[in-house]
Amino acid sequence: MSAEWVNWAGDQRCRPARVLTPRSREELAEAVGAASGAGEKLSVAGSGHSFTEAAMTDATMLRLEALRGVLDADRESGLVRVGAGTVLRDLNQELAALGLALENLGDIDAQTVAGAISTGTHGTGATFANISARVEGLELVLADGSVRELTAAGDAELLRAARIGVGALGAISAVTFRCFPAFTLRRVDSSHRREDVLDRFEELAAADDHFEFFTFPYSDRALVLERNRVAESPSPRGPAAAYLNDVVLENWALEALAATGKALPRAIPALAKLAGLLAGGGRNQDHSHRIFVNRRTVRFTEMEYAVPREHGPTAVRRVVEWVRSNRYPVFFPIEVRVAAGDDADLSAAHERDTAYVAVHQYRGMEWRPYFEAVESIMDDYSGRPHWGKRHFQTAATLAPRYPRWAGFQKARDQLDPRRVFTNAYAERVLGA
Repeated sequence: MSAEWVNWAGDQRCRPARVLTPRSREELAEAVGAASGAGEKLSVAGSGHSFTEAAMTDATMLRLEALRGVLDADRESGLVRVGAGTVLRDLNQELAALGLALENLGDIDAQTVAGAISTGTHGTGATFANISARVEGLELVLADGSVRELTAAGDAELLRAARIGVGALGAISAVTFRCFPAFTLRRVDSSHRREDVLDRFEELAAADDHFEFFTFPYSDRALVLERNRVAESPSPRGPAAAYLNDVVLENWALEALAATGKALPRAIPALAKLAGLLAGGGRNQDHSHRIFVNRRTVRFTEMEYAVPREHGPTAVRRVVEWVRSNRYPVFFPIEVRVAAGDDADLSAAHERDTAYVAVHQYRGMEWRPYFEAVESIMDDYSGRPHWGKRHFQTAATLAPRYPRWAGFQKARDQLDPRRVFTNAYAERVLGA
């Protein structure tokens, strides 16, 4: 057996029978073909930033960190081909050197390219879809060791399936993104009454390029983050101000309050109200990838659901009410973002404008009753779970929520008919 694999949160662990680390597409194809021929099941692991069992296996694990970097770039068209094991943080730097940028990003940049698109990673913005929506092509190593190039022009249906494939179609070796000229974002943070934000949710989401808010269930305040494209050049905060905000306040203070709440659960309502008051104003203006991304050192576990945007405010209110009425000990905030609909078969925002509602629990604290209650609420709105975050759904409960579910299964039958790329998670959420 190989060494133990552990995810970022530290709460998902497995011990693969062996781990393969190919250094090129050719080595990957050879390794996959040989393993499949020997009857082995395969699972591809990214950076471990999923909160689910998506990468876990007791069979053979593929690690693709060596398949990284920009492989080809056309500044004029914006088409950039990158290795699947490229970490988003590194990709952002390489794109910036080319004068390019991804159109939208989440607030974490530790994921690999393949992991991010395979689980439907997204940012926020009423008119912007998730990261996979800007995938123009995929290079997929199939179970027999062959390499399949999927493009919108030649394989539109297969590409729609593979853009968010949950690792169940093959091993992605390269991805072609449509990128955009580098741009500057201005971020403005402000504190408001939560009810005012929920009442004006649609208006606020439409007013900003990239809108989101955080709210602690036991506080009546909400911290609104507004990010907008501006024509001016970057004028970032000085090192001292950045350190105070990004390290001291957003991480050290959050860790201290969360740890106190873990030790003294009865203090959580008071701690949350304090945190709501401390989350005040701030502004910054910098290159887009530096404004999209936040530093995260506090460990937690997370569930996130996508619901039709018009139901977002009601769903949030119900989550807050459940926490308060059950006096449930949760200090971490609820995060609410928005996204435009897209056409990927298994996208949580498939064919509908979406509100994403994420809930978190601090490391080492009980989370299951809270997450089960949240999932029950989201079920009332045909909620779709983020594929990389905790949920309790099965293929039977998920199939009715995705208009293209049968299309994805058809693609799976075509690309991996023997179900070589599978594990317990894939079997639970996609079927055997």
